[in-house]
Amino acid sequence: MRQPRVADLLADTLRARILRGELPDGSLLPKQSDLLEEFGVSKLAAREALRILETEGLITVRRGNTGGSVVHAPKRDSVAYMLALVLESRQAALPDVGYALQQIEPFCAALCAQRPDRRTAVVPELRRAHESLVHAVETGDEKRATPASREFHEAIVRLCGNETLFVVAGALETLWTAQERDWSEHATRAGFFPEPALRRQALDEHAQALSLIEEGDAEGVARLLRGHLQTAQKYPMTGVSEDQRVQATLLRPLVQPAEHA
Repeated sequence: MRQPRVADLLADTLRARILRGELPDGSLLPKQSDLLEEFGVSKLAAREALRILETEGLITVRRGNTGGSVVHAPKRDSVAYMLALVLESRQAALPDVGYALQQIEPFCAALCAQRPDRRTAVVPELRRAHESLVHAVETGDEKRATPASREFHEAIVRLCGNETLFVVAGALETLWTAQERDWSEHATRAGFFPEPALRRQALDEHAQALSLIEEGDAEGVARLLRGHLQTAQKYPMTGVSEDQRVQATLLRPLVQPAEHA
């Protein structure tokens, strides 16, 4: 078995400090001279360790007069961007993403309904998101309606209480949000939006989901959301062929991956 190089060991130590929060997001890594003194490594090993961390997106090495290495704590949105890149490389179709959400989000809603603290930790946030959508629909603010609807769905995943699902399903939600955002912009220019009756149906189903979660009806809210998502996803797919591929570039306005100097 290959023995770890000094640069790998130094990168491992610094990475662990970033992940534990000892080196917070936006802070600067210790100067190279300090790293050499603390760890007793060569300049070459220190530079290689920084290169490893920069490749992983955990730091940005600033060159020139400003200098220093800026820490980037891992964020969920970066998972969405990487997921989009992988899916695009595999030529995954958009309906494939939508179908995955139809399976995962109802499960997250069921977990929300099963939380003992749902009335204080889940319901108030979902209600705020729902009221934002109600206001957008009732005032005819179509530009705001789609983002408000997505906030409700994203909140269901965020509040499910399972960190792994929050990251994995949340990445899917972010990817789909980018698709809906792109559709909404085109719809605004073309003057095409769902009919008022369908908007009202979506509002009613959001309200029902909120009530079922508050009541603790995990099975009921999962069943409701499965049907709701099948209908709701039709509009972002309007004019989109079954083989339309995922486009990672759509996530750039939502996700800003670390820039490398």
